[in-house]
Amino acid sequence: MIARDKILILGSGISGIGVAKLAQKKGLNVSLSDSKNIKSETKKILSELGVRYEESGHTENLIEDSNEIVISPGIDLKSLIKSKPSLQNKNVISEIEFASRYTNAFIIAVTGTNGKTTTSKLIYHILKNSGFNVGLAGNIGYSFSRSVSENQFDYYVLEVSSFQLDHILNFRPDISVITNITPDHLDRYDHKLENYINAKFNIISNQKSSDYLIYSGDCTNTKNKINDLNSQVFTIPFFTGNNKNPKNNYLVKLKNKIKLSINNKENMIDISKTSLIGLHNVKNSMAAIAVSEILNISNKKIIESLKTFQNVPHRLEHFLTIHKVKYVNDSKATNVNAAYFALDSMNSPTVWIAGGVDKGNDYSKLLPIVREKVKAIICLGIDNTKLLETFKPISEIIVETESIDEAVKIASKIAEKKDNVLLSPACSSFDLFESYEDRGNQFKQAVRNL
Repeated sequence: MIARDKILILGSGISGIGVAKLAQKKGLNVSLSDSKNIKSETKKILSELGVRYEESGHTENLIEDSNEIVISPGIDLKSLIKSKPSLQNKNVISEIEFASRYTNAFIIAVTGTNGKTTTSKLIYHILKNSGFNVGLAGNIGYSFSRSVSENQFDYYVLEVSSFQLDHILNFRPDISVITNITPDHLDRYDHKLENYINAKFNIISNQKSSDYLIYSGDCTNTKNKINDLNSQVFTIPFFTGNNKNPKNNYLVKLKNKIKLSINNKENMIDISKTSLIGLHNVKNSMAAIAVSEILNISNKKIIESLKTFQNVPHRLEHFLTIHKVKYVNDSKATNVNAAYFALDSMNSPTVWIAGGVDKGNDYSKLLPIVREKVKAIICLGIDNTKLLETFKPISEIIVETESIDEAVKIASKIAEKKDNVLLSPACSSFDLFESYEDRGNQFKQAVRNL
């Protein structure tokens, strides 16, 4: 048994503070260390909790004196070990691993490159609407640790990222969902897709035959990995493509209905009146329907919930129309695959605003959809070299800017009646913005200022 009385938290963000609250509640000896300055409001919280903290660097003594270290997902352990080699011999865990020790709730964990936020929120909405005592946490809103410290839920829906799954030991969801896997965050995974896929599949590393994995049967990376596994987990694929002859447990899209067979029970769900648009959201809905079926939620409640669900902000958010030009905020599209789905959902000529911090993206995969849908590209970022190299040969209009206001003004001049102006960056936001939320909010304000 690992001694856990001396806990060191690395990082003072949402997950770090959540761990501090839960650790303090459980009577653990807890300290926190941040390589940067800690915000004044965060210092106040730590002081009120009685948690010792340090900022502007991690001291070796504090690391060596700790029995266990909880690392925030934004910190790259491999890079940190280079300057703090003592970490190599320490038990380093993620925040979701830490929190899972202190709850007996039924856990539904959702990961994937795209769609995990929408899928998590949709599952939560269906369960909540069906009378379940359920919480929503993880890589969305509250941290898992904070929620466990403040609530007593019977069920949890957790959105979990690859970074959070990198450092689990015993974390075991009752139901896992992998929405899809396409190249993303490769800068954290030695620019190897295989490493990123392995991180995602950590979600099932502790699952047993009594547990479930729901995954996209349309996703080649996910299918290939599952075929190579020895896991005993009960698998349920969902298909929107041409695979109409799946085996015993599956979901298949048939026009506006979802046919499913799980545990020898067949069902049909009408999705014709769902509030979500686009094929990617059909896939998100199928994952949520599979979870609902496992939990014996009625068709009536599933269909009712699909109709009333409100999609997340900054994800294909059609928020304003000016002079018959539709402005769409898809700031959450931080990778190529997400941008592809956004462009694919556009039904009229589109002025596309893209760019930011490149994460090893392969933009060539977007060439066919850009040729088909895009009339102009506005590159919004400090370094737009790769975007320009990829799209200049096929785009008649391609411009650069480092200002969201200028990007919107240029887009408004190019766009004609019935066109779309789409912010779908395919990159992270940290060159010009604090977060994708900040980027999306500034985009919406710039549009309002037109």
